[in-house]
Amino acid sequence: MRHRVANRKLGRVTEHRIALLRSLSTDLLRYEHLETTVPKAKELRPYVERLITIARRGIAGSPDPIRALNARRLVLRDIRDREVVAKLFDVLAPRFADRPGGYTRLLRIGYRRGDSAELALVELVGSEFNPKAAAEKAAKEKAAKPRASGVGGRLRAAADRLRGKKAAEETEDAAAAAAEVKSQARAAARKGSGGSRRAPGGRGAKGK
Repeated sequence: MRHRVANRKLGRVTEHRIALLRSLSTDLLRYEHLETTVPKAKELRPYVERLITIARRGIAGSPDPIRALNARRLVLRDIRDREVVAKLFDVLAPRFADRPGGYTRLLRIGYRRGDSAELALVELVGSEFNPKAAAEKAAKEKAAKPRASGVGGRLRAAADRLRGKKAAEETEDAAAAAAEVKSQARAAARKGSGGSRRAPGGRGAKGK
């Protein structure tokens, strides 16, 4: 029976499981969103929220430099990237200063192709990561482009279309002329080669 066994093993030994949670926590704090399987996401949430709570305590006791240093060292025990730790204490911890827990959000996003593992998006509250942001921004920029309005704008657009059409026609005519010149040159070459071959034979026959 699983009495007093609170955590998931995730199919890994203890050292591998701790390394996995540290890596996932580092990426989540760096990018503020992360896509992984649901069991890993459920194990990641309490792990990373404990780190954020320690950072909150550190900045709450900012007048006491020893307390802040101790909190930073406790976080560095699990997060080895100093840039991520600096972001946690300077950006993320002040964001959650008035929030008593619940710093992350878990959203189920479907199943992975191949092994059908259920996937989840873990994100920090307040970041509101939007995976379609780039496409939406491009669509807005395209819609925001000024369209030709008025008689002058319509005339300019028609002139541009005509210029493009004329350029295309000129290109087609030049290509057709070049093809015709090539075909004439080939025909002339064939004629010349055919006459030179028959002429000696014909003269010989007449002489005989």
